[in-house]
Amino acid sequence: MEINIENTTFIIVTYKSEKIIHSCLDSLPENSLKIIIENSQNLNLKTDLEKKYKNLKVLINQNSGFGASNNLGINNCNTQFAYILNPDVSFRKDTFSNLSKSCLGISDFAILSPMHGNKNYPNYKIRNNYDNKNSDILEVDDIDGFSMLLNKNSFEEKSYFDENFFLYLENNDLCLRVRKANKKIYIIKNSFIDHKGGASSDSESSSKLEYLKNWHWMWSKFYYHYKHDNYFYASLKIFKNLISALFKTIFYSILKNAKKKDFYKARLNGCINGLLLKKSWYRID
Repeated sequence: MEINIENTTFIIVTYKSEKIIHSCLDSLPENSLKIIIENSQNLNLKTDLEKKYKNLKVLINQNSGFGASNNLGINNCNTQFAYILNPDVSFRKDTFSNLSKSCLGISDFAILSPMHGNKNYPNYKIRNNYDNKNSDILEVDDIDGFSMLLNKNSFEEKSYFDENFFLYLENNDLCLRVRKANKKIYIIKNSFIDHKGGASSDSESSSKLEYLKNWHWMWSKFYYHYKHDNYFYASLKIFKNLISALFKTIFYSILKNAKKKDFYKARLNGCINGLLLKKSWYRID
């Protein structure tokens, strides 16, 4: 299957990512098609990026979450392939060319990605026994969401990311649905990306953002298992998290450690909202 810069659009969701988005864009193939979903509604960033880079369009979006924002980008691209990329990811000089060459040996796929440059932190998981004799291509069960190339022809209309997830596990959900449909997911072993990790937003260390992340981590963990298993199993999966968060919230309240108290309070509230079957409603400005 042929993948090139004419039939591929890069989709990048940004949220207060002004300091890191340029490094990502500078690393991509020259003249590649790019759609930025700007979730912090920074009009100055839109003007700056559209002036500096060719074939780039910025869509200003009210922060609707990782999955919904990427769906917006996918539905606005006119190419067969949509490459989901975090703004803290960088390509190497031969990343795209090696990926393109290796894909000539693939007849069909739903999702694929280059490998993470740091092999100690692989961006994929293998749970089944696949015939992985090809030295350049590895069939896997799921791929991390910071780098996913989607073959739109393998998906029914509007069946990409589940927009009930606001943050976390939406990529795992997508990969599981792909595997259940008997479609292929691959890692390209001779193509590499570099991922800074935890740097997609400039405000990553803010207490509000940490609260948001921990809230949604627990909510998404419950919802994922509720969706693919059942309520009882999902409850069991977060039971230890719930009890731990409850006692540690009380413990750090007594110690008057506000930072750690809020950390576990966020997890507690995420668990409770999941168990009550509420939507992933929590947001910050």
